[in-house]
Amino acid sequence: MSIFYLSPIYLLPINLNIYHYISYLFSFFSDLHHMEPGNKTHLAEFLLLGFSEDPALQPLIFGLFLSMYLVTVAGNLLIILAILSDPHLHTPMYFFLSNLSLVDICFTSTTVPKMLVNIQTQSKAISYAGCLTQMFFFILFSGLDDFLLAVMAYDRFVAICRPLHYRVIMNPRLFVQLVLVCWVISVLHALLHSLLVLRLSFCTHLEIPQFFCELNQVVHSTCSDTFLNDLVLNIAAVLLAGGPLAGISYSYFKIISSIHAVSSSQGKYKAFSTCASHLSIVSLFYGTSIGVYLSAGAAPSSVSTATASVMYTVVTPMLNPFIYSLRNTDMKRALKGLLVHEDPTVEQRLG
Repeated sequence: MSIFYLSPIYLLPINLNIYHYISYLFSFFSDLHHMEPGNKTHLAEFLLLGFSEDPALQPLIFGLFLSMYLVTVAGNLLIILAILSDPHLHTPMYFFLSNLSLVDICFTSTTVPKMLVNIQTQSKAISYAGCLTQMFFFILFSGLDDFLLAVMAYDRFVAICRPLHYRVIMNPRLFVQLVLVCWVISVLHALLHSLLVLRLSFCTHLEIPQFFCELNQVVHSTCSDTFLNDLVLNIAAVLLAGGPLAGISYSYFKIISSIHAVSSSQGKYKAFSTCASHLSIVSLFYGTSIGVYLSAGAAPSSVSTATASVMYTVVTPMLNPFIYSLRNTDMKRALKGLLVHEDPTVEQRLG
């Protein structure tokens, strides 16, 4: 059954235009902020300390991150193109997956290219407006990752627990609306934090013990009162991170209960195999995110904090395409057809 399908690859030019617009907007407001009477903000740039100041390690770090970035972009782009090229994958589950792949490309592109440029130019500097822009998009795409994983869990819940009503519930209008809601909430969330940072003053030359402008590090490096920022940060973390995690947990609780009620072992395996890839990505995303804060609290040094952040900012988006392609026979077939350009069989044409 063919359904409406909109490829997220068409959103790439829109994302690039939004990036330039947001960057210009933050630059404009930061200039106004600097011009206010009595303002203590005098710095024009921040310093991203990164991983190591040893010049001998810079080529190794550059090569490692360039390789991971290229693998991430190529892998997720292949997932999007494979889904777009195979009509059998024009379903809600793969629509959400293609959007997740697009978000992973943008998520990694928010931080890694700037770090690579800084290594090549032997500079640790990032402008005030550039830092705010990077922070905005980092919050935006990390939130989108979170929400899309929750939506994908709901899709699996409906498919396994309400199989007879799946096509009625997960109609094209609903799953497009779900993705749009994810985008709207994530944009508003990122904009809220960014505007709250704009009100802060920075009295000294600011050093950030990260390879990107991380919200918590920036907020706690100011000479202003950060009570409101901390309050909003904690409330948002509970609602916008805990909420999707609670939804995912509930969905899988119901899924496991439904699978447990299946009598045959083959039926149980078939039902659970449809969730294995998503469950692996959820575990990887939340496991690495929680690990970042635990490791940062245990050893709050520049190198340890930056190294821990690599796991969910670079490694997780890089592994997602491999997890889905290795565990999913439909995705394997679509990727093979995309790369090998095999003619479809008679059975595929009739199907």
